[in-house]
Amino acid sequence: MSRVLIIESSARQQDSFSRQLTRQFISQWQAAHPADLITVRDVARNPVPHLDANLLGGWMKPEAQRSEAEQASLQRSNELTDELLAADVLVMAAPMYNFAIPSTLKAWLDHVLRAGVTFKYTDTGPQGLLTGKKAYVLTARGGLYAGSTTDHQEPYLRQVMAFIGIHDVTFIHAEGMNLGGDFQEKGLNQARSRISEIA
Repeated sequence: MSRVLIIESSARQQDSFSRQLTRQFISQWQAAHPADLITVRDVARNPVPHLDANLLGGWMKPEAQRSEAEQASLQRSNELTDELLAADVLVMAAPMYNFAIPSTLKAWLDHVLRAGVTFKYTDTGPQGLLTGKKAYVLTARGGLYAGSTTDHQEPYLRQVMAFIGIHDVTFIHAEGMNLGGDFQEKGLNQARSRISEIA
């Protein structure tokens, strides 16, 4: 049995293309791996607070010196990090907002990229600690960005995943969602086909 952690981040609900891809992924993954345990964390419906002084204090201060707010922030970060540590497969659903990822997804990443927990500093530089995991990133984009200099999603997410030791990352892009004509249908069909291949 494997554990699959899915992070939803689209601000839209019913009309979200990335959520459509997630639903397909879950359905096909469950059909192929019925014994796997799937956990869905929706950081749009239940946002994670952005990185602040309380979270930094929770990480850096000894327990006896933490305020109640700092302790609460640390506990929240521990919960999110424990979910990631327990997962064998990570799935991030990320619409493109202003050429990058939603701020809610960035806030989640800020909670789980933790020195001494998901990565460590060594004499030769940082080393990721989450080896052996697989990640899938399902994106939905209004235009056509894959492989261009205006795509700040894939390079960033590849970098942060590698930083914590996840190097096996597959991106599935649904592009052209706002272009009209045949672009939307083609983009969705290509993404759905890729999900069917891997799930």
